[in-house]
Amino acid sequence: MKASEIREKFLKYFEKNGHTIVDSSPLIPRDDPSLLFTNAGMVQFKKTFLGQEKRDYVRATTSQKCLRVGGKHNDLENVGRTARHHTFFEMLGNFSFGDYFKEDAIKFCWEFLTEELGLPKDKLYITIFTDDDEAEELWQKIVNVPPERIYRLGEKENFWSMGDTGPCGPCSEVHIDQGEEMSCGPNCGIGKCDCDRYLEIWNLVFMQFDQDETGKRVPLPRPSIDTGMGLERIAAICQGVQSNFETDLFQPLIQAVAKKAGVKYKEDGETDTALQVIADHSRAIAFLITDQILPSNEGRGYVLRRLIRRAFRFGRLIGLTDPFLHETVSMVVEQMGGQYPELEANKDFMVRMVREEEERFSQTLDKGLVILEEEMENLEKSGSKTITGEIAFKLYDTYGFPLDIVNDVAEKQGFTVDEDGFKAAMKEQKDRAKKAWKGSGEKDIASIFHNLLEAGLKNRFTGYETLTGESRILSLLSEEGEHVERLTQGQGGYIVAAATPFYGESGGQLGDTGTVGTMTGAAEVLDTVKPSPELTAQKVFVSEGELLPEQEARLAVDAEQRSATARNHTVTHLLHSALRKVLGDHVKQAGSLVGPDRLRFDFTHIAAMTPEEIRAVEDEVNKSILTDTPVDAQVMSNEEASQRGATALFGEKYGDEVRVVEIPGESMELCGGTHLKATGEAGTFMILSESGVAAGMRRIEAATGWNSLRFLQEQRDELGTSLAMLKAAPGQLADRVSALMAQVKELTRENERLQAKLASGAGADLMNSVEEIAGVKVLAAKLEVTNVKTLRDQADALKSKLDSGIICLAAKVDEDKVSLIIVVTKDLHDRFKAGELIKTVAAEVGGGGGGRPDMAQAGGSNPAGIDKAFTTLKKIVSEG
Repeated sequence: MKASEIREKFLKYFEKNGHTIVDSSPLIPRDDPSLLFTNAGMVQFKKTFLGQEKRDYVRATTSQKCLRVGGKHNDLENVGRTARHHTFFEMLGNFSFGDYFKEDAIKFCWEFLTEELGLPKDKLYITIFTDDDEAEELWQKIVNVPPERIYRLGEKENFWSMGDTGPCGPCSEVHIDQGEEMSCGPNCGIGKCDCDRYLEIWNLVFMQFDQDETGKRVPLPRPSIDTGMGLERIAAICQGVQSNFETDLFQPLIQAVAKKAGVKYKEDGETDTALQVIADHSRAIAFLITDQILPSNEGRGYVLRRLIRRAFRFGRLIGLTDPFLHETVSMVVEQMGGQYPELEANKDFMVRMVREEEERFSQTLDKGLVILEEEMENLEKSGSKTITGEIAFKLYDTYGFPLDIVNDVAEKQGFTVDEDGFKAAMKEQKDRAKKAWKGSGEKDIASIFHNLLEAGLKNRFTGYETLTGESRILSLLSEEGEHVERLTQGQGGYIVAAATPFYGESGGQLGDTGTVGTMTGAAEVLDTVKPSPELTAQKVFVSEGELLPEQEARLAVDAEQRSATARNHTVTHLLHSALRKVLGDHVKQAGSLVGPDRLRFDFTHIAAMTPEEIRAVEDEVNKSILTDTPVDAQVMSNEEASQRGATALFGEKYGDEVRVVEIPGESMELCGGTHLKATGEAGTFMILSESGVAAGMRRIEAATGWNSLRFLQEQRDELGTSLAMLKAAPGQLADRVSALMAQVKELTRENERLQAKLASGAGADLMNSVEEIAGVKVLAAKLEVTNVKTLRDQADALKSKLDSGIICLAAKVDEDKVSLIIVVTKDLHDRFKAGELIKTVAAEVGGGGGGRPDMAQAGGSNPAGIDKAFTTLKKIVSEG
């Protein structure tokens, strides 16, 4: 049975049993700030389990794409070395939101495994939480599992939680006995070992609690079910193979890479590891880039970069010296594009992105090997055969060398590696990362409105039709989210009205501002938030009197701000369309920020835009504005919108009914934001800047309407001032500035020549200042030069005249800047190194620096400390 058939059979079985098939959510957890990646099927349902979100169904089933490379589920170092560990995998799951509980979960599980997949009943074993008597009774009563095949295990094995916080509960796992040939020995058994004889295949979580930061467990509003079964693992069982990598999910990739490298699978352990790593990581890379994660040096982008580098490095080990991963990710698209059409849509960009990253790392990898060889050479000269943990970690962190590769290279040349030092450096980095991690996903306002969401409070948005309205205040909250009976003058908080014209921040559009007034008070609306799709609240500051629950309130949106925001939002749609016309269809929106003052638009594209491309995009957008095309917004079913070709933006959650904003001939997007009635109302459009925000991702900042006009007026004023200063006519500015720059360059050269001549003449006199301290010649002098180059040239000149000794030159290169250079002749390197000396000496002038043993350079901010720096140097020499 192929893996694709198992996936389809699973989803159809649960659909037949009243479950709604829900599409996989992205690998970026949109609603969970505690996770770096989606690591389980239930992640997209977390708010539903917590009672914060209501869905149109109470039973769901999914095949969820997951990634585990960090935090609690860090599997990366095991990937490729075991039969079961993966970075990317698919989690088959069925879920009940307060509908069925343990009995039906057990019945569905057993029926699917034994009847749909045909697994032998006498080979299946069950584990339950140590005190879950109910589960044991149900396994025996409902599906007739003998008591001797049911095992009670503790919290570590059979109490499931997604992380340190969130939904959790006791669980029951199904294991299959794969036979004695898979046994690890006489002590093999469930709960006794981790070998593959008794392999866990399905985990049923009886979701009963929500765990907070203190470890306290609070009962969920309604007991629910969350189950998970890895597609890769169950495919291996059904296909009768001993490793997930031997299934049809991995074998096409493994065999293709093996053929390209001229090696064979299952002939050598190290070769197998390399092939398995490449196959696994290729899948992860393809899905990460498809979900708009791009290589970078932090966060999710760093994970992607590490995966690309790790796979590429393993390719080197089997003889693949040229880039190859761009070909394997293309194969992933061909293999899995049917189930995940988003792969096909991003194929061209993905291939280009991976190839570029491979080529960049190829050079980095070679540099890393050179550094390792140089380090071992230096250590050997000093009589040491141990590579420090600091060097090993630098190679790992900067050049993508795992510790095992450093060990391998070192061992072949008779060196050892300080693994404890490496682990200490690794721990220090993880601690820093943990401290810096502030979470991901949306702004977490749900906690402030937790009680209102649990109570199911909803209100109506009227802002598409009107900017003012009267409505009853349903609830008042403090800034911390506590329910209050009044908000008085000088206080801030939140109000929820039964109907509101204020747009709550969502979809990249900032929330509205304005005013709220009642018979007893008035407040400024500072922001509008949207804790759920059906609840909008105003963040207010009470300017007079007081606001009370159940009062009728007058709500008025700031019309000028809303209009400016609408200009920017409508033009964002035009900009997206123009970029695709000018740059190509690979351009995808990767994020946006729309407010009254500006628009920001992030998009996927490999290279910086040329001036010609920027102008072409501006022309396209302004052409669309000048046609004054009507902007049409309609609500329709998601299915109809898809059939009409509407663009759904990545990462956004859409219901069964969606709002489609269409600019005929230009754009059709799913969008809940506020827009113009016609494109002409935007006035003008101008790109203010275009820059890179990550590898393969660009950012445009732009202005429309009055903001665009103000920018042009400021530019005209600045141009006029510049023309007047240079006494130039319009059209002559560039030539006049060019001539001035050439003049400045020539004067700078002449100044440097004169300074070098003066310094050279002073050089002979400086030799008379050489002191002998503890048998070492020391020359410390301050020069009247204004640039570092002259200082360095003079140091070289003096070194040629001094057969043995230490030279320290200083210069005040600005009012509050100092430059220092220290030179140490080679015969003194066993006692003094310039790079070490300068760190202590430079501290006296409020600076720091570094360099080689023979020459080092530093800067400082305290010219008054130069004499003290010289004194410190002489003291070090006298004591050395």
